[in-house]
Amino acid sequence: MKTSFAAIVTFALASVVVAQEHGTMAFKLNSPEKLEWKPGPPSLPKGAQIAVLEGDPTKEGPFVFRVKLPDGYRVPPHTHPKTERVTVIAGTFNIGMGDKFDQSATQAMLAGTYGFWEAGMKHFVWVKGETVVQFHGMGPWSIQYVNPADDPRNQK
Repeated sequence: MKTSFAAIVTFALASVVVAQEHGTMAFKLNSPEKLEWKPGPPSLPKGAQIAVLEGDPTKEGPFVFRVKLPDGYRVPPHTHPKTERVTVIAGTFNIGMGDKFDQSATQAMLAGTYGFWEAGMKHFVWVKGETVVQFHGMGPWSIQYVNPADDPRNQK
């Protein structure tokens, strides 16, 4: 049984190598030191930086992006039209559920923590220390604030 499994794995790996050599598969590595950090989208409060790793979060299809947030950064109560999936890479990402920001009612997501919450769930965030989080899902990604006055796109 071990021999058969090893043969299958070896064949699968060889197939990937052959496919890569013939240009039928995409292959890209995203080293942390080579990420291209840009200012966050206008839908997030100022101070966020974003690095897109795969896909285009503004379009249909799969995406992966990282967001770097400064110490004390906050995102007021909001929702997303699709399930949100987050992995904390560095720092502490504190998340709370509900339509009112209450820092004492949050749960700390430390580096290495993965979490997800369903579409439409009202939640808010604050970070402790510079924090990097990775989001992945199916686009387009968007955010709707519970209170329109909290939406940075509505502020001058």
